[in-house]
Amino acid sequence: MATKVRVPQWGMGIKEGKVAQWLKREGDVVEEGEPLVEIETAKALQEIEAPAGGLLAKILVEEGVMVPVREVIAIIAEPGEVIEESG
Repeated sequence: MATKVRVPQWGMGIKEGKVAQWLKREGDVVEEGEPLVEIETAKALQEIEAPAGGLLAKILVEEGVMVPVREVIAIIAEPGEVIEESG
């Protein structure tokens, strides 16, 4: 089953962040807990870890784009799994 990667809520005052750098590329195999992407907020640069293991099937937000917290930015799927890109 596909797992959505979302920008987490770090604090009450943080409402958005910028995708600074993807540490993995579409098609890469990722393990749960492995650093996946760096998000820049007004206060810090934060790493988001993969919430599940599998294949980084789709990156939905490119580097340099601002996104609100809880936004889906990527999808991790099992190899061969068909995914939907909706958030």
